[in-house]
Amino acid sequence: QVQLVESGGGLVQAGGSLRLSCAASRRTFSNYATAWFRQAPGKERQFIAAMNWNGRETSYADSVKGRFTISRDTAKNTKYLQMNNLKPEDTAVYYCAAKDAFTSVVFTTENEYDSWGQGTQVTVSS
Repeated sequence: QVQLVESGGGLVQAGGSLRLSCAASRRTFSNYATAWFRQAPGKERQFIAAMNWNGRETSYADSVKGRFTISRDTAKNTKYLQMNNLKPEDTAVYYCAAKDAFTSVVFTTENEYDSWGQGTQVTVSS
């Protein structure tokens, strides 16, 4: 496991944008598959976006395709989730996740990840 810390959440009006950051305790994202999940109150944690360990493949939930983009900066040991055209239904706590991987696979299932951040709140007003 690695230590992950999310930041960048906040309150934004519908149609606005936010960029979430996830910093790792060591150089991680060049060696780990990474993902973003979110959880709204009373709901299960939901897959949002993922990237394979070399950054060449990505996957997005249908609900965010065309609006959200996952990326990374290996020099800063940080990954990002750029969120555009936010909607009230995007309101949730957003979590970053990582797992060691030996193949260039994009993992989209929660239980495949073993390193998690503490979460950052995103609230979208109508």
